[in-house]
Amino acid sequence: MRFSRFSSRNWTTFRGQPLTEISGALGDLGTFLPILIALAVNDSISLPATLVFSGLYNIFTGWFFGIPLPVQPMKAIAAVAIARDFDGDQIAAAGIFAGVVIFVFTATSALRWFANAVPIPVVKGIQVGAGLSLVISAGAKLKGKMGWIEPRWADNYLWVIAALVGLLVTNIYRRVPYGLILFLLGLVFAFVSLATSGHGDLPHFSIWIPRAVQPTTDDWKVGIIQAGIGQIPLTTLNSIIAVVHLAGDLLPDVRTPSITSIGFSVAMMNLVGTCVGCMPVCHGSGGLAAQYRFGARSGASIIFLGAVKLIVGIFLGNTLLDLLYSFPTAFLAVMVIAAGLELASVGESLNTTRAWDLGNNDRSSSLPTLGLAEVKLTDEERKRRWTVMIVTVGLLVAFKNAGIGFVAGMLCHWTFGLPSLIERIRSRWSEGRIRLASGRGQD
Repeated sequence: MRFSRFSSRNWTTFRGQPLTEISGALGDLGTFLPILIALAVNDSISLPATLVFSGLYNIFTGWFFGIPLPVQPMKAIAAVAIARDFDGDQIAAAGIFAGVVIFVFTATSALRWFANAVPIPVVKGIQVGAGLSLVISAGAKLKGKMGWIEPRWADNYLWVIAALVGLLVTNIYRRVPYGLILFLLGLVFAFVSLATSGHGDLPHFSIWIPRAVQPTTDDWKVGIIQAGIGQIPLTTLNSIIAVVHLAGDLLPDVRTPSITSIGFSVAMMNLVGTCVGCMPVCHGSGGLAAQYRFGARSGASIIFLGAVKLIVGIFLGNTLLDLLYSFPTAFLAVMVIAAGLELASVGESLNTTRAWDLGNNDRSSSLPTLGLAEVKLTDEERKRRWTVMIVTVGLLVAFKNAGIGFVAGMLCHWTFGLPSLIERIRSRWSEGRIRLASGRGQD
């Protein structure tokens, strides 16, 4: 019944606005493509395996959840793999380890308990911090590589400005499929640049043949210790908890996925595809914000994206690498900036009834704050919630680490609770002394 309802909504939405849904499907390429290319060039992953399996994951999640839930690279693992030149076995070991840990956390309900224990201001802080980090990273990439006419005619500051102006205009006219326009224009630029430069080959027919990875004991040690462990807090906070909250914020009319279902989804993706060289992946809140910003409103958008990935992965495979490498950084960076701003904007609802712990929500039973009557906040409570969120954002951005931001936010939250805790302890201590004195009097 549930899947039938989602399938009906997917088809109805796609039929009503096909270009907008396709545009939204391409919204996360600004994050996906640079990491995919960097890992494939280093031979850390199999490009066709990643396209095929991430395509299958797109199709399944679009059908199962009915929302544009992204399939993104695990960024902590990817960053270490790129910096330390991981081979395919080492990055596979890191991904499989992350999948096993998330599966155990989910199956034992530890993940749900953890999600229930995290206050909304901390979740919002992680979302806002992640959004600002995306914007900063995009700006740093542009600053390091771009000039007014360099590095080439199809990729420079002039195109960055043009793309940003287009982004601002389409912020008013949201029905314009801007993600699709940017992608097609970038694809044309990449084709022309590749064909005229004489460096690299255009895509051609090449059937993908799967090859299993075989991590050794040393590969497991390197993958787990150097990359896998660091990925766990990021996946738990940004790819599961934050994405569930963001889905509720952006798509209030659709049933929100549960913490448990998202946890199992992330776990299974990394227990299957990584065995044949697929890049470790997750569901990121930044990707959801990006796809929503560029028009995706249903699972149909990523089902379409998944089908395209599946076809090109099987029939073109590694021959795509030079073309993807030629895709303009200017356009990818603007797409990342748009995703970051969309993600950061959810912090605006912190002290409104649209916050999960303040409004009367009944979209999911995955969080204990839902289904409560509307909560009224005092000015002091608003200030405290805002402070907790800002502390989380500040430390996350400063240290470029979601785990540090989380710890800082939780410490701030607990600090605000100290006076009431001390008062309760003092009250119970006084009650105990009174009861003890009363009992002695009766004797």
